[in-house]
Amino acid sequence: MATSVLKVVGKAAGAVRRGCLVTAARRRFSSSKAVTSGIPGSLWKLGRLNHIAIAVPDLEKAAALYRDVLGAQVSAAVPLPEHGVYTVFVELGNTKLELLHPLGDKSPIAGFLQKNKSGGMHHICIEVDDINAAIADLKEKKIRTLSEQTRIGAHGKPVMFLHPKDCDGVLVELEEG
Repeated sequence: MATSVLKVVGKAAGAVRRGCLVTAARRRFSSSKAVTSGIPGSLWKLGRLNHIAIAVPDLEKAAALYRDVLGAQVSAAVPLPEHGVYTVFVELGNTKLELLHPLGDKSPIAGFLQKNKSGGMHHICIEVDDINAAIADLKEKKIRTLSEQTRIGAHGKPVMFLHPKDCDGVLVELEEG
């Protein structure tokens, strides 16, 4: 019996030591500071997660959930005709949620909601320190963009969307930070 207890205690101590290593590794990779893209001599740096965008069929209902039920600070709806969407930002402290609703029949969000009636995650937005350098570098690496030129996004900064087929099925928006 004493041997069994010692084995269990020994395994627990090993797990705690391994857990400390895992925790230390998580801390190292969970910083919000900009990190290099992993390319020696890279001219641009990947920054923090700016927001996660969620397409919603009912913008006011979605905003009310975050504002009235969850207690978040929620912006007013802002139309962005050049992108074909209404946006609402939900402040989360360390990042934001962007609620997207179609503006017009040609909205990319209208097409998304036709396929996903109850809505869902649409894209993630990551900041970069130099969007033009990032785009040039990514194009050299055969990552496709959804437009030829950057456009001004909801935060008034240049943005570019990367093709989801080149990004493991995720629509990625880069925004100059």
